[in-house]
Amino acid sequence: MKILILTGKFGMGHWSAAQSLRQQLLGRHPDASVEVVDFPAYALPNFSGVLYKFFNLMVTHGRHIFNMYYRISGKGHPDAHPPFEGMFLERLTQLLFAQRPDMVIATHPLCAQLASRLKDRIGGNIPACAEKEGSLDFSLVTCVTDVSTHPEWINRNTDCYLVPSGEIRRSMEKRGIDPTLICVTGIPVRDEFRQLTVSGEGRALCSDDRRRELLIMGGGLGLLPKDNAFYEALSRIPHTHTTIITGRNKRLYKRLRGRWENIQVEGYVGQVWDYMARADLIVSKPGGITLFEAIFARVPVLSWPPTLQNERNNARWMVEKGIGWVAGSENCAGEIQEILLDKGRLSSAAYHMECLRRQLQAGTFDRMMDAVYRERRITA
Repeated sequence: MKILILTGKFGMGHWSAAQSLRQQLLGRHPDASVEVVDFPAYALPNFSGVLYKFFNLMVTHGRHIFNMYYRISGKGHPDAHPPFEGMFLERLTQLLFAQRPDMVIATHPLCAQLASRLKDRIGGNIPACAEKEGSLDFSLVTCVTDVSTHPEWINRNTDCYLVPSGEIRRSMEKRGIDPTLICVTGIPVRDEFRQLTVSGEGRALCSDDRRRELLIMGGGLGLLPKDNAFYEALSRIPHTHTTIITGRNKRLYKRLRGRWENIQVEGYVGQVWDYMARADLIVSKPGGITLFEAIFARVPVLSWPPTLQNERNNARWMVEKGIGWVAGSENCAGEIQEILLDKGRLSSAAYHMECLRRQLQAGTFDRMMDAVYRERRITA
């Protein structure tokens, strides 16, 4: 079995999900060949860096533009034509004829759209450069990495959807998707999160004099409050040790590191699960990957007020599920202290996380992959 996972580094969530899928697949089927490809980098080797920098600038300083695009495209129909479709399809055709995968898994909607379009071409308008290479046949799996049913994820040639929650499955059914093609798997996280044994509920019920652990994360870009008063207030929370992960924001790392005795500042870290395993509360933006990592670590989440529309959807789901809260403002040290001192709220959120974790451990992903591995077709 040869599996090709297509993704893009528009934010690190899609890339992280792809790497987690690869780890799970190889753990389950060590004889399989599984490769992750950053498709924009493959298709545009001399331009992808500029493209990613532009995206980072837009979500940092031009969020209203991103949200406007997200809302407008959200009113569209499935099977949308992605930008620069012709050029991207030529490059995808070359990649797939070179790799000849049995299955393509897309963790970014652009990749899902293009793979679906290419399946339309199979047996039809395949470019002349590829006709000599023979036929091409692959199953298409789309892994949705936000708690939403934005139409860009939905394409008619998809053989299976891996979705975060039952709510998303029901929403997709209402859009006309065959329910046998939808598997509720959660958003893929690394096995290290799935294997954590520390109970968030147990942490919340510890004695009042135990030093609490607060984890603050700014994502890959290190998007964190700029006001020093926020960090000063954190340093005064009693019996609390705070770890701040600034990601690739080197300027913020240098500004904060070493200023407060009970605040530990880290830059980009690879083993986030080690920090989550010790935490009583996580403060972060509500990215899909982060929420599901927190679920498996059983650590409640306080979200910064979300500014991107997809993160607003994630935050709404988080609150509805009772696994976290949305802060009233970015400088939310008072809310952090209030939650950390409230064992009842923490234990309730950890309990709901444990319920979700058990549902996601039910093996739907493994059963689906077993069927693909045996028959090279998708069954639910």
